[in-house]
Amino acid sequence: MPFNRLYVGEQVDQKLRLLKARTGITPNLLCRLGFCLSLEEAGIPDPQLYADGQAREFNRYTLTGQWDALFLALLRQRLHADGLDPDRDLEAQFRAHLSRGVMLLAPRLKSLEDLATIVTEAQRRAALYGNTPETEDHDHQQ
Repeated sequence: MPFNRLYVGEQVDQKLRLLKARTGITPNLLCRLGFCLSLEEAGIPDPQLYADGQAREFNRYTLTGQWDALFLALLRQRLHADGLDPDRDLEAQFRAHLSRGVMLLAPRLKSLEDLATIVTEAQRRAALYGNTPETEDHDHQQ
């Protein structure tokens, strides 16, 4: 059974507080952004790097919302690609990706305006790989 509670350490908690103060974005949304940033980052995050306590507790569904199944599927796909066990490593890698992602997000998100840059970069990368709604619509029409 998948985990329901998720804890982040002091360093990640501090970054979440800083990012919320800078942008007004709630920690759960910041965690979603960070998680996605980490999934696209090269290399496997080391869960031990983010094992610095339990400074903040989240209900997993609060973090992922109605997209819980999607976040878990994306993580399972990444675990498979990384050669990790999608069942055994799921919880540790969820926390590691979330934590690494928040740490990646912190220097990129100085203000709310920076969010537009992050989204534009993600759209550009998706377009490079042909994963845009426009190409999907075009593919379905042929």
